[in-house]
Amino acid sequence: MNLAFMYQYFHQPRTVGALLPSSKHLAKKMIKGIDFEHAACIVEYGPGTGAFTRELIRRRSACTTLLLIEYNRHFYEKVKEQVRNEKNVYMINGSAENVQKYLIQYGITKIDYVLSGLPFASLPSEVSDCILQNTRSVLADEGKFITFQYTNLKKELIRTFFPKFKVEKEWRNVPPAYIFTCEKNEI
Repeated sequence: MNLAFMYQYFHQPRTVGALLPSSKHLAKKMIKGIDFEHAACIVEYGPGTGAFTRELIRRRSACTTLLLIEYNRHFYEKVKEQVRNEKNVYMINGSAENVQKYLIQYGITKIDYVLSGLPFASLPSEVSDCILQNTRSVLADEGKFITFQYTNLKKELIRTFFPKFKVEKEWRNVPPAYIFTCEKNEI
């Protein structure tokens, strides 16, 4: 799988963002703040090879809906195959910019968590702005946006849409990653 991942990176570096898939350590740290017992819907942007997806499926309750949005066709096909027998898991080959459209398509009205592996540092600024604005608008009032980045370059961009957040570092990933846990509710 790593060679296939590298191939995708070299052919689409702006949207893949890394040479290697996320580590299990990063996946566990990304989901540690999720209240799986009460989460009605979790959206994942850019599942890639499914590192976070596998953890979400393993930990979620049976009634939790997972909506997975993958832009890269190759990764979409791989993860779609992995989740094909899972109930309440929907896989979309498209852009996170269109999250509102996908929610309408599946009749989803409330999102508790959005996890993102999108490389905001390499995306065009108008795309990043659109994704972050739409994410904020679709999250429930107590919802959280959890993303990782390989640099702090987009910290201020994230702060524009999510003024309240905390940052952690996961060293056991190649490259090491910053995890931003952002709250919609600023109080």
